[in-house]
Amino acid sequence: MLEIYPEPIRDLPEADIPLDGIKAYLSQSDSHQIIFMEFEKDVDLPEHSHAAQFGIVLEGKIELMIDGKKKTYMKGDRYYIPEGTAHSGKIYAGYADITFFNEPGRYSRK
Repeated sequence: MLEIYPEPIRDLPEADIPLDGIKAYLSQSDSHQIIFMEFEKDVDLPEHSHAAQFGIVLEGKIELMIDGKKKTYMKGDRYYIPEGTAHSGKIYAGYADITFFNEPGRYSRK
């Protein structure tokens, strides 16, 4: 896979995200998390909800069903999932993004 992130990002702690084929780096704050993610495999995301989420697609493609509306996002696109909104999706191999979670404990360190 193309190396997306520079060394300062790769030096961040890895996030413990229970999905197969993901590499994720965690920037932790007292009020939120920023995750730098790369996917080597296709992943199906079951429906779930949590605090607000904002993502910027750096590479590849993701299909999201947000509050019953399906949309495909590609390189350069951004998406927003309001707090408590049910969403699901499919992430395709080669996908990479930067995701902001408006909660400090969404993921822990590996």
